[in-house]
Amino acid sequence: MTPTRLLSCIATLALLAGCSRVIPEDAGEQLVPVAPNAAILGVSAGPSLSGLPVRDVDASHALDAFVASCHVPQQREDVSGLTQLQDWAAPCDAAATWPRNDARRFFAENFTPVVVGDGQGFATGYFEPQIAGSRTRRPGFDVPVYGLPDDLERCWRGDTPESEREGRAPLSRRLPDGRCVEYYTRAEIEDGALADRDLEIGWAAESVELFFLQIQGSGQLISPEGEVLRIGYAGQNGQAYTAIGALMRQRGLLGDGPGQYASSMQGIMQYIRENPAAGAALMRENESWVFFRVLDETGPLGSIGVPVTAENSVAVDPNFVPYGAPVFLDLDRNEADGLWVAQDTGGAIKGANRFDTFWGAGERARAVAGDMSSRGQAVVLVPTASARRLGL
Repeated sequence: MTPTRLLSCIATLALLAGCSRVIPEDAGEQLVPVAPNAAILGVSAGPSLSGLPVRDVDASHALDAFVASCHVPQQREDVSGLTQLQDWAAPCDAAATWPRNDARRFFAENFTPVVVGDGQGFATGYFEPQIAGSRTRRPGFDVPVYGLPDDLERCWRGDTPESEREGRAPLSRRLPDGRCVEYYTRAEIEDGALADRDLEIGWAAESVELFFLQIQGSGQLISPEGEVLRIGYAGQNGQAYTAIGALMRQRGLLGDGPGQYASSMQGIMQYIRENPAAGAALMRENESWVFFRVLDETGPLGSIGVPVTAENSVAVDPNFVPYGAPVFLDLDRNEADGLWVAQDTGGAIKGANRFDTFWGAGERARAVAGDMSSRGQAVVLVPTASARRLGL
């Protein structure tokens, strides 16, 4: 969620090639899907694109992002039920040569704005962490960053009733006698369950920073010499993701009162660092663990295999927003207003009008994403052919 990813996004938060992400806990509740997809929930005609406050530069960047992921909706079934593969041919063909200085007209001529459900959006943020790290273990860098282990497999555990063995089996591992059991938890991995197996692709300087990098789903390890190792989501241990911010809120640790910490990623990290023993135990309550791979791409990959770009890419629930679709957000946090393109997802990104905005790397990205919790209007742009089929 990649990043993310998770992005933000864990998990896991998908788990995504996808990502898990930290969700600011002042954001409150998860949005629980009230229908399996957008087509069943229902869509209505949205406001005219000409009436939406889309800046020219915003439209130009969104057009670049749209072109980068245009092959996806033409090849992958849209589980939202809003579009069909052939609907994307015309806008994708047009986008390839469309002048970027006229991008607003591209979206106006090739898409129809629709509102999914009530259109009341809720957005958080994710970013690409940059943390101190090293390709090799050395003094000051001894927190392992693991690649995907070869004993992680999907199998049905012996205590799973036959009536529940539907769909994909859970991520698990096998004992020497062939029995399928749950994979190692975060605590077991931190205690050395994967040590001495040559799975380390890098080493971090601090466990807290690695924990939050796992939540985002991807990031950069930066050595003292300035070497950058970009890593991305490779898999997850099959354990359930637990939002530690939600636990802190339940325990009265987050808020505006005396002795409480800010309801943001920054506040959560401050608590962990100021309370090392309790903080370490708290992180272990999130039993999910994310495995990484080294990335050669110039940017973090979203769940559809396309590099996500700052302030252009947004993670969505694909059951309600087609991958590759432009999305217009008008929120109470003005910096998140504008056109985004659905290029990612995350385990915490569930339900209609639930979004996770990507802010890139660096201190500004970290600050904005870590504090992003915003509500407002969401409009999804679908190809004109799709809108006709929907009767809009």
